[in-house]
Amino acid sequence: MIDLEKDGDVFVLHMRDGENRFNDRFLEAFHRALDEVESSEGPAALVTCGEGKFYSNGLDLAWFGGEGAGRATQVLANLDALFARLLCFPVATVAALNGHAFAGGGMLAMAHDFRVMRRDRGFFCLPEIDLAMGQPLSDGMYAVLQTRLTQSALSEMLVTGSRYGGSEAAARGIVDEAVPESEVLPRAVARMAGLAGKDRATMTALKRGLHREALAVLERS
Repeated sequence: MIDLEKDGDVFVLHMRDGENRFNDRFLEAFHRALDEVESSEGPAALVTCGEGKFYSNGLDLAWFGGEGAGRATQVLANLDALFARLLCFPVATVAALNGHAFAGGGMLAMAHDFRVMRRDRGFFCLPEIDLAMGQPLSDGMYAVLQTRLTQSALSEMLVTGSRYGGSEAAARGIVDEAVPESEVLPRAVARMAGLAGKDRATMTALKRGLHREALAVLERS
């Protein structure tokens, strides 16, 4: 489901569960991988990526309607904890968007310090307007999105449900850069290699200050 490998000083977390949708097992595996990175010694940074057509398509709605019935509150709290953890993670992080990043998958990417996206195929999208879910976003989800996006960009994304390819996403500041598919992961690793030696305690303190408002919301869960 989730594999962790190392490329020099950079940990690469591979999500290998199809559309990489969030249920309790997936989130627990993600947290375990972060535990390993956090407990490591010496220089380190983190890249996360999916495989094939998907980075992540967000919440596992089919699971919530079946095996996970009645566990939505627990899973959403665990997701808020993941977002909070990434926002103030002690090493630099980048999401390597190899494919679609929809809904919660896009929010996961936003919880990283940087985002590198494939420009030839794949979309970044917050489609909640078209899902007719009544109360589609939690306070924590809004908080994560507001740490990275301008009010104008976020309003457009939420009200229209538009899908943005890599070049459009870069132009709107949704991602930091858009590159050909073959360069997504190498570029993400290269970005992190130069940041792997940063002091972890200072990194955490700076991120907590930078994201204090979002963390106050997320850590209430």
